[in-house]
Order: sequence, then structure tokens, then C-alpha cells
Amino acid sequence: MKIQKHVYDVVIVGAGGAGLNAAQVASQHVKTAVISKVYPSRSHTISAQGGVSASLGNEEPDNWHWHMFDTVKGGDYLGDQDAAEYLTRNAPEMIRQLEHIGMPFNRTPEGKIAQRPFGGHTANYGEKPVRRACYVADRTGHAMLQTLFEKSVSQGIQFYNEFYALEIINTNGTVNGVVAFDMKDGSIHIFHAKAVILATGGSGRVFRTNANAHTNTGNGIAMALRAGFTWSDPEFFQFHPTGIYGHGNLITEAVRGEGGYLLNGEGERFMERYAPTIKDLAPRDIVSRCMQKEILEGRGAGPKKDHIKLRIDHIGAQAIMDKLPGIHELAMVFAGVDCTKEPIPVVPTAHYQNGGIAIDYRGHVITGSNGNYDNVVPGFYAAGECADTVHGANRLGTNSLLDLVIYGRTTGDLAAKYAKEHQLVDLPADAGKQGLALLERFTKANGKYTFRDIYEKMINTMQDNVGVFRTGENIKKAVKDLADCKEMLKDYKVVDQSTVYNLDLIEALELNDMVLVASIMAHCALLREESRGSHYRDDFTERDDVNGQKHTQAFLEADGSIRVDHRPVRTKPLTVDTFPPKPRVY
Repeated sequence: MKIQKHVYDVVIVGAGGAGLNAAQVASQHVKTAVISKVYPSRSHTISAQGGVSASLGNEEPDNWHWHMFDTVKGGDYLGDQDAAEYLTRNAPEMIRQLEHIGMPFNRTPEGKIAQRPFGGHTANYGEKPVRRACYVADRTGHAMLQTLFEKSVSQGIQFYNEFYALEIINTNGTVNGVVAFDMKDGSIHIFHAKAVILATGGSGRVFRTNANAHTNTGNGIAMALRAGFTWSDPEFFQFHPTGIYGHGNLITEAVRGEGGYLLNGEGERFMERYAPTIKDLAPRDIVSRCMQKEILEGRGAGPKKDHIKLRIDHIGAQAIMDKLPGIHELAMVFAGVDCTKEPIPVVPTAHYQNGGIAIDYRGHVITGSNGNYDNVVPGFYAAGECADTVHGANRLGTNSLLDLVIYGRTTGDLAAKYAKEHQLVDLPADAGKQGLALLERFTKANGKYTFRDIYEKMINTMQDNVGVFRTGENIKKAVKDLADCKEMLKDYKVVDQSTVYNLDLIEALELNDMVLVASIMAHCALLREESRGSHYRDDFTERDDVNGQKHTQAFLEADGSIRVDHRPVRTKPLTVDTFPPKPRVY
């Protein structure tokens, strides 16, 4: 098969918020290309609703020290503190940069960027909720993605849309290329580059009830694992408290930030019992577990007592239509509820991959073993949900969009600088061999199992056994079921043999990645015998800072087995001398 070759200074895989911000920065200095399996405006960033956090202090006193404290505490002390400082200290300037390139933030009457409260964000180190989320109604991600895409197009970036990335080329420890195929005609392409940035998003489609786009199948993580890199903290997958009952579509935390609150089936505001200080604005892992506990103890709503109610009508129809118009539409379409008059039925929904490719505080991919992760991989960077450093065991709401733009900009800058200072590293003679073998495996697959057979088995076992509450017995069942899924993939059948938009083949490739990702999640969840952040074990209910305050590092061995070691949490901030003060209880 003829392989088409392209040469760029910087190649970015993924066209969401992180990828586009990296692209618009890097392209100002060097020749840049973006590879995306969907058109950029269909990237999952577009579904982010509630806001992007920054301690601007436009509506009440705030500062980045408080934001940093909330980020570290919200992550249950598993996030790297140098990264938390880097993220929160640079947040105000990043918001101003977004504004200057055209992002249409909501405004206060005085013309300042408006801000509202969000879960886990507090003033004075946990004393009370604070208005820190900058927003564009309830379509913040939509506005951000469109703004960054317009900026990227104006920079003359070359986009390769509807290209499916198969392999990261790792040449003697230096990442210098990507192998992809064009979905439109099946042609194979090698992108030879001085620097590569992965910005491929998360993997929420491995759960039955989730708030993720269909594209969030963990492709970037799987490629990195196959290339010899590690997945850090796979066991920490965040469940958002408010997904629409029966569907999973996200109801933004901004609903609670604007005054909404949760009710059980008895009409009680139960969060007042669990988190008396900040109530419904507690961090997401806490609220999700409280909701699930209410349901499990028989206090849920509806005939089956299997969901919770989210009330917002009391703030007034006009306020809802001004600040939450998208939520009104979602509730009407998916729940048949007019939220200006009645509560929205909600349940926790799989939402965000807290872990990812291990990086330092500026986005360089790092590697190593046995606790020594000081090696920076030349020419390789990761940003956004596919990267891991700042969120720890649980991400605070609105920190995701901040993560995208901070690390998108930083990795774009670093990759451009690296490309200017280095020559191309020659590709190995067998460049693309791994990706082509994967493609050929499924192109010729003629077994008995199809996508639905394996996918439903995977999502059901993940939802039932590796969800909000976990036990060793249940996780072991998931590990066994996922091993069965892996065996079934060996007897897979791809019916469509065309080369033009072969979605049957795409589904097979994505399913292969999802089974790998789900297997590693379950494997690492079984090994972490404590409860921390979004990982809650009913059989190990306490946090274990002696044995558990360390990053899990998962490797994929050549024979397909999973190996796990650990690296320490970086607890030393960049500049703060004494941090944090004694934590307050939520």
C-alpha cells in the first residue's frame, strides 16, 4: 500500500479546546498541522456548559491561592501541586487572552466578565462558596471552541479532518511522527514532525450512562500505551452528579451555581446533611456519592425510587432563559420537563477521565519506572483530558476548560520552541508498521462477533462494577468480563469492506481501544485499596495517605499484559512557601 508522507514542524492530534489553542499558538511561529477524526467544531469541548474558572475577583474578593487550595483539596491531595499552582496562577491572564481573541463572555452591569459559583470553589480556603466561573450563558465550551477554531483558521493551519490516528512513532525515545488514515478514501498517511502534541480527550464511552460524545473512546491513551508510554491514575474516573435520568446528558453544575438544589424522593434538600457549609456546591465526587446513597437507601424519586430531582424553577423563568437556555432545551427534549415549572430528574453520569498520560507541570510527557519519572520525552507533549497532572483524584467543575486552554497554550509554545531549536529525527525504516498491522487486523476480520456483542458487555460491566461505588468482588468480575471481551475481539467480524467512510472499520478500531482502556481502569481500581476522590471502595472506605498518596502508572507490555508501578505526587509548589493551611470541612 502506498503511504503518503507529510512534513511539519509541529503535529497536533485532536481538535478540541486543547488542540486548537496549541495550534493557534504554535502556528504563529512554525509550520503546524492538526489531525482530527471529526470536524473541529464537533469536538467534545463544544458540549461543556457552565464556565471556565479564574480568580478574577470581578464580583467578590478572590485570589489564585484560594483557587489552588480548592484544586488540590478537590483532587483529594493526589494532584501535583506545582501543576495546580501553574494552572491557577495563570488563569486570570488566560481568560484575558481568550477575551482578546473574541470569546463573548457574559458581563456584569459594569462591563466586567461575569462570574458565578461552582462546586468546590471557595473563598478563604474553604470558608464559603465564591464566584469564580467565567461563562457564556450555559454554552461556554461552544463559545470557546468556535473562538479558538476561528483563530486557528486565521493562522493558516493545515487541518486534516476525518483522519483516524493509528500510531505514535517513537524513534529511540524521541516522538517524531503520527500514522493516520483518511476516512474519506482509506489512504494511509505518515506525518513526520519535530514535535507532537496529543490532545485527544477522554474515554467516557466505556460506561453505559455517560455524558461524553461518541468520539470519546480513549484513542490517544491507547496509542500512547502501544508506543511504550504510561497511563497515570486510570482508576480515577469522575461521575458528574447531574446527568438526565435515562439518558446521561449533562445538566451543568452552573444550575446549582445559579441557585438550583437537589431533592430526594421525600422532598428533602439532603445535601444539607452531608455538606452543611457549601451544600449542593460540594465537589462532584461527594455530591455523586451522596445522591447514589440516597437512592440505594430507598429515598430516591419516582415510582422506582431510582433518581434524584434537581430544582431550578424558583429562580424565575427569565433568569433561566437568560443564563441557562441550553439546559431548558435539554430538559424539554430528553426528560420532557419544563424546568421553569418542575424539577429535572437526574442521576450521576460518567463524565471525566481524571488520569491520563503522565506530564510535568508544563505539559512535557515524562517517563520512567519504579518511582523515577524525571525523564522528559523529546518532542512529545500532552494537553487536556488525555493528560494527567493537575486534577488528581477528582476534578473541580470549570477546571477542565481552564486545563484545556492553559496546557493548550503552554504545549503549543513549547512545541514551537522545540521545533525551532531541533532538526527532524529520521523515521525508522519500519515507520507505521504497528498502525498498519492494527488496521490490517480489522480490515480482514471475518469472525462471528460484531460491535454490539462486545460493546454492550463492556459498558454494562463497567457501569455495574466500576462505577460510583466499587468493591473488590465487583471489580474482579469486571476484570474477568473485560478479559472475555478481549478474547471476543480476536473473533471479530467487519462486514463492510469498502474504503470510503467505512464506519464498521472505525467502530472496530475504537472498540479495540475501549476494551484496552476499560481493562486498565478496572485493573488499577482493583489494586488501589483505599477510597480517594472519584475512586470509592465500599470495602476500603478510608483514605490511606501512607500507602495511597502516589500516582498509579500503567504500562502495556509487548504480550498485551498490564504492568503497574507508581510515582510520587509532587507536593512542592513552584513558589508558595507554606501551603495549604489546615483544611476546613465542606
